[in-house]
Amino acid sequence: MRMLPVVLSAAFAALLLPACSSVQPDPGAPGHFGSVAGNCNADPVAWAVGKQAEQDVMRRVWHESGAGLIRPIGPDTAVTRDFRPDRVNVDIDRNNTITRVSCG
Repeated sequence: MRMLPVVLSAAFAALLLPACSSVQPDPGAPGHFGSVAGNCNADPVAWAVGKQAEQDVMRRVWHESGAGLIRPIGPDTAVTRDFRPDRVNVDIDRNNTITRVSCG
């Protein structure tokens, strides 16, 4: 009977493990870049600077940039310095206004 809590704990941990994993976009063929690989292009979304960072605007930025990931960055948000060609970064000020859109 003492084994039951251990078995239940192990089963619960096994169920939670997949929640920690992340799904990455398909990187495409080696040496082949573009929307198929999920690479970001900030030029088509320059229109977003000055707009409010509302859900529909952010969704449109993510879609039109071709990026696989979107990262909103608030004024006091700590971010990693790793470069991700498949990520669009959206800098947002204290008034929820988009101040910059970049890739990486």
